[in-house]
Amino acid sequence: PGIIGADVCHLNLHKTFAIPHGGGGPGMGPICVNEKLAPFLPNVNFKQKLPVTGNRLPATGNHSVSSAPYGSASILLISYAYIKMLGADGIRKATEYAILNANYMKARLKKYYKILYTGRGGTCAHEFIVDLRPFKTMGIEAEDVAKRLMDYGFHAPTLSFPVAGTIMIEPTESESKVELDRFCDALINIYEEIQSISDKASNPLKNAPHTLSVITADEWKYSYTRSQAAFPLEYLKENKFWPSVSRVNNTYGDRNLICTCEPTESYLEPTVN
Repeated sequence: PGIIGADVCHLNLHKTFAIPHGGGGPGMGPICVNEKLAPFLPNVNFKQKLPVTGNRLPATGNHSVSSAPYGSASILLISYAYIKMLGADGIRKATEYAILNANYMKARLKKYYKILYTGRGGTCAHEFIVDLRPFKTMGIEAEDVAKRLMDYGFHAPTLSFPVAGTIMIEPTESESKVELDRFCDALINIYEEIQSISDKASNPLKNAPHTLSVITADEWKYSYTRSQAAFPLEYLKENKFWPSVSRVNNTYGDRNLICTCEPTESYLEPTVN
């Protein structure tokens, strides 16, 4: 990036270089700057300054925003080993595969979903954005699609970022065509489910995910069948992942103070008779 004149660059080590994605968790993303911006970097609280591209950090600058100036060193070793094993040719191929996988999925899904921000030739890079806002007229939100994907055995891709009401799909270079097709089949079938909605308040998407306890309960109060809820595609009958809980109100905990502490009486010493 420095060769082409970039002033600042965030290195996406998560996914791209074998690091799991997680804000503040296992995720790791070093930020590199050129010499013009170096004086504005956070400084470190050690007498021995850290070298940056052969130079030492300037005496000026702000205090560190973290107590670990080297970042998460153990995490970085994973990326370093991954890059070394791939080599220059391997990294290029990994990039090509990631872009190819994303465009393959986009080509399959564009018949059913609106794809945002494609390139001049209708292609995408390593990720693409599926617009779910047109389904609002049927009472379906992006969250409903995300929850329904759990019934198909998938954790939803990035939801409502960078565009609200969308999902952003990033297949990476490591997924096989079989897995790409399985995910596409799930989304295509979900599209068909949306088209067949007759009750906006009660349908397989609004009630997703369906847990094992819900499916096996004596009472079934929905208009669609148990089979439609739990086994919408044939492969699920042989390899089914059961969500552990049904949907919860995602914003309730943000808006309400909920105390889960034990009552003070539970801390009293037990009386011995």
